[in-house]
Amino acid sequence: MTQAERDALVNAFYQLRNGADLINDLATFHSDFFNFDNTADPTRLDIHFNLPDEPERDIFFAWHRMQMFEVEQAMQDINPNISIPYWDSTVDQSVNSPLWDENFMGQFDDDWGLNRNLGGNGELGTIAELNTLLGISDYLIFSDDTERGNIHAGPHRWTGGAMPTTASPRDPVFYLHHTFIDKVWADWEAIHQNSSFIRTSMLRYDGTYVFDGQTLPLVNPNNIIDPRAFGVFYAEDGLAVLDDYTVSNTYNAIENFYYQFLIEVRDGFEIPANTSCRITSVNEIVMLPGFVAASGSDFRAQIDNTQARTSGSSIVRNTKKFEALPSMRMVDFEGKKLGDDSSDIEVYPNPFLESVNIRLGQNTHSGRIVLYNMAGQQVKSEVFRDKSVLNLNDLRNLASGVYILNVVDNNGVVLHKVQLIKS
Repeated sequence: MTQAERDALVNAFYQLRNGADLINDLATFHSDFFNFDNTADPTRLDIHFNLPDEPERDIFFAWHRMQMFEVEQAMQDINPNISIPYWDSTVDQSVNSPLWDENFMGQFDDDWGLNRNLGGNGELGTIAELNTLLGISDYLIFSDDTERGNIHAGPHRWTGGAMPTTASPRDPVFYLHHTFIDKVWADWEAIHQNSSFIRTSMLRYDGTYVFDGQTLPLVNPNNIIDPRAFGVFYAEDGLAVLDDYTVSNTYNAIENFYYQFLIEVRDGFEIPANTSCRITSVNEIVMLPGFVAASGSDFRAQIDNTQARTSGSSIVRNTKKFEALPSMRMVDFEGKKLGDDSSDIEVYPNPFLESVNIRLGQNTHSGRIVLYNMAGQQVKSEVFRDKSVLNLNDLRNLASGVYILNVVDNNGVVLHKVQLIKS
């Protein structure tokens, strides 16, 4: 980013705290609906930790993509050239990084009372960990491992202050971090192309939530699996590739694509008649075959020489400390994942092909074994009494994938949950 871009981003964060205070509203909402497991009503819809045993409630990736878009849209109302940059924490890992400079993200620590403790708790994720995630072929396992693992949770813990709490969106670096998490999802989807959601709406984005007098839209998470749904493209290594996209002006009267370095416009990027688009680089734009700007469209490609200067506009800071939030609490990102419940039970083989053996401990005498697929449908159930070893047979015809095995007592209480994989 140029200094002018950094200054514009910082100013936008400060301005979003004014008036209705979008940053505080998002942080409060995120905290209020973070996770209802182990509460009086664990069936309430929430944002986090629904996998792998409740895939019908999972919205982790899609909800945060929409959150990033909501903030970026608000910023672009202030300055149309702003895009939220991503913090690649697998590479940028120093407490002395320019990311934390007092003229960039560092100033918010004192101004907003964030109480960061950079590097004081845990480690950041590594490139090897990221590559492992990208190699997972099953979407639900990928999503669960990302949410609970070091690539997502590491920067929350490492930054400290508000970041490892349910009110993490109070910290502007949350948005840089989750933009990177969104890029990770986009990269995974480009490889595997099998993301999917059972839910057709999301908390806050269900067509009923009102912020600052405006009702936020109803968003089906399945409709935003490709970031191009919002006109979002991720640049990497000094290159932004714009392809397979049709300008529609759905969200902006002029769709604006701005990047400091090289922009290549390629196959399938179309600007139809009666639509408006600007493509702007500080350095270079290359238009390749397959790009189409139709007659009657309003299109301009341009080099922005003003952004090459070393300083931007002056920063207008505010020192709005956040108030106490009753729902705010520290987050146990790892928690007790499904499959960790090895006490008093042994399940094998896993992965399985045609049968599963369950060895129960001495404290389990009778009840029921229930096997569910990841759509929450029961596919197998057997009652047991005075047995320590059980067998689930005739499983060969089950589709390959992830399954959940529950051990339920006679009162309907789930004693154990184990994740199984069908080969």
